[in-house]
Amino acid sequence: MTEGEVEVDIALLEVESEISPPLINCPNCNGLLPLGLGTKTCTLCDAVVNVEHEATRKEWVEERFACPNCSKVLVCGVEERPAKVACSSCSNQIVVKPKVVKVEITCPSCERRLRLKPRPGSRQVNCPACDDAFKVTF
Repeated sequence: MTEGEVEVDIALLEVESEISPPLINCPNCNGLLPLGLGTKTCTLCDAVVNVEHEATRKEWVEERFACPNCSKVLVCGVEERPAKVACSSCSNQIVVKPKVVKVEITCPSCERRLRLKPRPGSRQVNCPACDDAFKVTF
């Protein structure tokens, strides 16, 4: 640092978005596409799909959240996730992370509800209640 410069301690804080993009199936193989908007490549058939959803982008721009440091209510103002926003009160940088989407499925044996992060393709799931294994396809 040179003379006259003041060191400012700016923290990088994280907030999860409350708005998630829609789950979209591949038009080619009907498998689940990776979550998000923009150009996505299907992990099952390698098809390239442009996923756009104007309602989600509008909600992202208008999304409000409280600064984790000073609790000032901020408007994101950015139509992408993750987004970097600066708090005008405390000058902290805040990263608005994409919302982690979970879907609810029911165990075919005991009917217990399980919450899973959807991933393209099939996977084997073990129910924690009855310990039965079953296959889930997204």
